[in-house]
Amino acid sequence: MANIWLLVGTAVTLGFVHTVIGPDHYVPFIAIARARNWRLSKTIIVSALCGLGHVLSSVVLGFLGVGLGLAVGHLERVESSRGTIAAWLLIGFGLVYLVWGLRKAYRAKPHSHFHYHTDGEAHAHGHSHEGGHVHLHEEKEKENITPWILFLIFVFGPCEPLIPLVMYPAAQHSTSGVIMVTAAFGLATILTMVTIIALSSWGLSFVKLGKLERYSHALAGAVIFVSGLAVQFLGL
Repeated sequence: MANIWLLVGTAVTLGFVHTVIGPDHYVPFIAIARARNWRLSKTIIVSALCGLGHVLSSVVLGFLGVGLGLAVGHLERVESSRGTIAAWLLIGFGLVYLVWGLRKAYRAKPHSHFHYHTDGEAHAHGHSHEGGHVHLHEEKEKENITPWILFLIFVFGPCEPLIPLVMYPAAQHSTSGVIMVTAAFGLATILTMVTIIALSSWGLSFVKLGKLERYSHALAGAVIFVSGLAVQFLGL
């Protein structure tokens, strides 16, 4: 029993460290929430659900490995492959969101048109191409699909430290040990994610970008893109 509690403590520590040193666990949510002006409650719910999917996907893989009698090394290689997929998905999403954000910013740029009347009088009026009924529908569709894209990316994202932690009590045929270790790691990971995201989002809500506000989506895409690159090439 003492060994199980030691594993639980280790799971909590690794869940915390695994989350803090991985920018992909919180940067995308902070960036998207700021760009889309999500309420803090929505930001917390979306990030918590993505964190849950992130942990459960590795749990399912671990249980599958136990059932098939696979070695820890083999499961870790599978997790590494999933990590590569998740990183490239994050890079691709960030790049696409960056391009879309730049296009949106360009369309939102105010400009003037001159009009000449039959009496010879001329006047100018300013407007932008961003707005109107159609754009509201487009914005709503992107608003609805963005959380699902983040969820998909996080389901592919691996929890490498969880596999060896789960395999030990599983090898001892301790169902309660597996549940305790998994729950400890999952709760530590999700609570750390939500705390960092909530505090950062709350702080950024006071930051005003001024004229750069129309580039908020592009900036979010750039931040997510760089975050993905850091995960893939720096191993964060």
